[in-house]
Amino acid sequence: MRGLHVSHRALSAALVLLGLVGAFVLATGTPAHAGENVFVEVTPSSVQAGSRVNIRASCGNNNNRQATVRSDAFGGPVTLRPNNGFLTGSATVPGNKQPGDFPVDLRCENGQTASTMLTVLNMAQPSKGPATGGGGTAGGGPGVGSVLLVGGLAAVAVVAGFGARRRTTSGR
Repeated sequence: MRGLHVSHRALSAALVLLGLVGAFVLATGTPAHAGENVFVEVTPSSVQAGSRVNIRASCGNNNNRQATVRSDAFGGPVTLRPNNGFLTGSATVPGNKQPGDFPVDLRCENGQTASTMLTVLNMAQPSKGPATGGGGTAGGGPGVGSVLLVGGLAAVAVVAGFGARRRTTSGR
């Protein structure tokens, strides 16, 4: 019976670690990466039509040169300029832009590319809330964090069942 007790503690420690990993996965957001150190991110990632967005990107070792970002969300190309080791710029989504998800595409002078998504919301009836991160409804589908949470709950139920059984059999 001593072996079962040690296994229970090891399993409990593993579940705690699994829960921490799941919380980390849910809490962290990452920019869209196309290659090593090549990415583009738009902040905020969900906006009302008529709002301004900030764009930050990296072209790897080519961040001392301009790059171009294009998206139907804000019309013409936006030139990103070097700024503290990154490429930065901003754009305004026209006030009459229809709601939806719009790709934002980065093209570096060295030919590297990256892409991310910008969501434009309808002023009258938002179809999607802003991506503020971490919430159970953020994202749009079950992710790694959801799978870890469900697996952790199932494992806790199994351990609780073994603990209850052990108490009833050792009480005799």
